[in-house]
Amino acid sequence: MGSEGPKAITIHVTGFKKFQGVPINPTEAIVSNLKGYVEKKGLPDGVTLGSCTVLEVAGEGALPQLYQTLESGVSKPDINSNANVVWLHLGANSGATMFAIERLAANEATFRCPDELGWQPHQVPIVLEDGGISPKRETSLPVDAIYKFLKGKNYDVMMSDDAGRFVCNYVYYHSLRFAEQKGNKSLFVHVPLFSRIDEETQMRFTASLLEAVASAC
Repeated sequence: MGSEGPKAITIHVTGFKKFQGVPINPTEAIVSNLKGYVEKKGLPDGVTLGSCTVLEVAGEGALPQLYQTLESGVSKPDINSNANVVWLHLGANSGATMFAIERLAANEATFRCPDELGWQPHQVPIVLEDGGISPKRETSLPVDAIYKFLKGKNYDVMMSDDAGRFVCNYVYYHSLRFAEQKGNKSLFVHVPLFSRIDEETQMRFTASLLEAVASAC
């Protein structure tokens, strides 16, 4: 019997367009340039970069696009195949000075400003059938291991249990719920603006993040 090769993992990545107070969203540039970047740098054996999608910074009004994007990544009916599919969501935190790996999403939409489609909910459950605004969902990926991997490569990174209550948390909650239903995995990572950590460093970080996620699956 030959030894098994590396586990095949497909990682789909999303970022966001501009939003109020952030006219240039770093995640739009990262996600738009990621395929070209990893083609030059390479990925570990068995790791495939799937779709790279830039989402509208909107909650309820952008749900059809979000679910179309999520469904496209797990089109196989076999739940065991879906176990090797990861959704990696990147979002900007304009006040951050380091990267943050988000462990949880809350079932609460409280937008400090209107989203890009004009919606501004206050203490609204993201998914009504999940109950009130207190439920939280947790990623099935080992956040501690991913953090240690990235810290070992000297990135300014932290773990977080609070993804906010804006669109980032809104998307993450839906994605975690979808992942639980379909058998795949989901993770959200907040990044600073390029004025805090430059674009080249953020591209390197994202490539290392792909590697960290794959090693944790």
